[in-house]
Amino acid sequence: MRLFSKSFIVRLIRLRNQLGVFWPLIISQATLLGVVALAVYGYMELEGWSMSDALYMVVITLSTVGFGEVQPLSSEGRMLTTFLILAGVGNFAFILGAFSQLLVEGRFFHFIGSRRVLKTIGKLKDHCVVCGYGRIGSVVVNEIIAEAQDVVVIENDPEAVKALQEEGILYVDGDATSDEVLAQAGVANAKNLITALSEDAANVYVVLSAREMNKDIYIVSRASTHQRVSKIKQAGADSVILPNHIGGLRLAQSVLRPTVTSFMELAYGRSTMDIQMEELTIGPDSQLVGKDLIESELRPKFNLIVIAIKKNGKDMIFNPEGRTVLEAGNTIIAVGANEKLKEFARLL
Repeated sequence: MRLFSKSFIVRLIRLRNQLGVFWPLIISQATLLGVVALAVYGYMELEGWSMSDALYMVVITLSTVGFGEVQPLSSEGRMLTTFLILAGVGNFAFILGAFSQLLVEGRFFHFIGSRRVLKTIGKLKDHCVVCGYGRIGSVVVNEIIAEAQDVVVIENDPEAVKALQEEGILYVDGDATSDEVLAQAGVANAKNLITALSEDAANVYVVLSAREMNKDIYIVSRASTHQRVSKIKQAGADSVILPNHIGGLRLAQSVLRPTVTSFMELAYGRSTMDIQMEELTIGPDSQLVGKDLIESELRPKFNLIVIAIKKNGKDMIFNPEGRTVLEAGNTIIAVGANEKLKEFARLL
């Protein structure tokens, strides 16, 4: 016959993982409370004392203040006091030492701060979760923050976590392949997830877990080789990016087509000029629904250049004609001044 059920043991292990360095302190406190309760009961039964006298005797014994006995003790009472000194005083001293160490090392305030961060993350909706804050992940996070969007980072490298703390970025300190850590990052309520881990196997696991938690989340994954792209997409990723391949292409294009490369950097907002390329989705209640590009007056009113239109469930239409009718759910890719793009976005 088992003393504890399997589910109880699993919950206990999860609690230990959550408490981390505080686990020994919690166990010691629970043990001390048990010793105190047992000693109080023992004094009441063996000596016939009231609860207040018994509790007072336990407190002065544990605190080692040197006060005398509340009342003369019998031989059984002295044995109980001996047990209390051996079991309780050492435990009490361990708790004080462990708590002092936590304060000196700053772990206590780190734990309190982490709990506050998790509460803040729990209130987020439609945010972006980024797994990994390395060379690629840090760039991703900074780009998202620059667009004034909420982002939560999952990272377990101490140096990266320290950088996240200094920059004031919301984060979860843990392994991104853990379902519990993904849940703490709010994947169930997130709109997007980007997994930029260095190992493809880890990215596959993150994609599988995230897709199971949130069927509607848009997932982008990093991959190291072309051979892994299909596997990651099968796991549930909507898009797979090969950073090394893209970086190589950009380097080559900078030599082969320098003007085009300069324009792309300009369109993506890498220039001091106030011009950017943006994608804008037409909502069902937009006043543009049913109008063609000419009637929408994108060029005369907003001075925007429409490069392409993504129709619902269809291929991209590049350089669309003026009579192309706009429908709800269409995505317009346009180039223009930032303010004009924002002004046009308000019509959608």
